Amino acid sequence: MDMPQVAVCEVDACAYNQDSACHALAITVGDATHARCDTFFTFPTKGGDAEATGRVGACKMAGCLHNRGLECQAPGITVAALQDTADCLTYTAR
Repeated sequence: MDMPQVAVCEVDACAYNQDSACHALAITVGDATHARCDTFFTFPTKGGDAEATGRVGACKMAGCLHNRGLECQAPGITVAALQDTADCLTYTAR
């Protein structure tokens, strides 16, 4: 099973975001009630692997249409800032 890519990340403040691309090797989505990027955090410098595109390593949103066994099966996801969180916009309730 391939981990889906973070196709777009619009959360510029994230330490892993460079030019709207996620460079964390893998992110975790959800806290069982909200489809947020649990990997999001701010830091004075950017991190991650600049040569890599972030992928979804785990998804705790069991009620998402794309979730199979806590693994995301979407072809790719979009993360954006909604209010004060970094949310997975690809989340779709079953």
